Amino acid sequence: MRVLRTAAAVVVALVTLAPLYWMVVVALSTRAELLGGQLRLWPRELTLANVERVLTAFPVVTWLGNSVAIALVTSLITVAVNLLAGYAFAQLRFRGSTALFLVALSTLMLPVQVIMVALFRLVTELGIYGSYWAVILPTAASAFGVFLARQFILGIPRELVEAARIDGAGHLRVFLQVVLPLCRPLVAVLFFMSLLQTWNDFAWPLIALRQNELFTLPIGLLYLQGQFGADYGGTMAFALISVTPMVVLFLVFQRYFVQGFARSGIR
Repeated sequence: MRVLRTAAAVVVALVTLAPLYWMVVVALSTRAELLGGQLRLWPRELTLANVERVLTAFPVVTWLGNSVAIALVTSLITVAVNLLAGYAFAQLRFRGSTALFLVALSTLMLPVQVIMVALFRLVTELGIYGSYWAVILPTAASAFGVFLARQFILGIPRELVEAARIDGAGHLRVFLQVVLPLCRPLVAVLFFMSLLQTWNDFAWPLIALRQNELFTLPIGLLYLQGQFGADYGGTMAFALISVTPMVVLFLVFQRYFVQGFARSGIR
C-alpha cells in the first residue's frame, strides 16, 4: 500500500511539474531549434537570448514592480481583514453571527465575472479607476480566508483567551498578544494564497488599469503574445519570469503553508 501511495505521488508530481519543465526548456532554447520540428527533452544549446529579447523589447521590470506592489499591498490588507473577521466569528458571540458567516461563505459560489460591472461602477464613483487602488481594494478580502481563519482560531484553546480576558485584556489586546502569535502558520497561508491569486489575476486588472506603465505581468503577457505572434521562446521566457517568484516563495514557506491547512481542519 505504501509503495502504491509513493508511486501515485511520483506520478502526480511528474504531471504537475511537466508544464513547468517544458516552459524552462522552451525559454532556454534557440529559435532555430524550436522551429526545427524535432522534439527534445533538453536543448542542445542553452541560451538567454529569449529572456534578453523580452527584457529589451518590453517594460518587463516595470510590470514586475507593479505586480509586486499590488500583490504585497493586497495581501497585507487581506491578511489583516481575514484575521480580524475570523477572530470575531470564532471568539465573539453576537446576534446573527452564524447567519452573517453563512452569507459570507455563500459569496464563494459567485464567480467574479458576475460582480465585475458592479465593481467597475464602484471604483469609478470612488474616483480610483485606472490606479493601483482600483485593483487592490476590491480584492482586499476573501470569504475563504475568513473561513480558514475562523477554523484555525477555533482550534486555539479557549482557556488562553478567557485567562487574558480575566486579566483585563480587551479583545484587541487578546487578538494581538494571545491569538496572533499562535497564528503564524495561518498568516503564511493567507498571505501566500492572496499573493498568488493577486499575482495571477488577469481579468479585473485588465479592466481596472488603463495605462501601459501600470500593467501587471499577466496583462503584459497577453500584450507580448500579440506583439511576438509565434515566438514561443519569447512567450515562454516571459512566463518563466512571471512564475519564478511564486515558485521560490512557495518553496520557502512550504512548511508553514502545510501547517496552516492541517491545523485549520482542511484536507
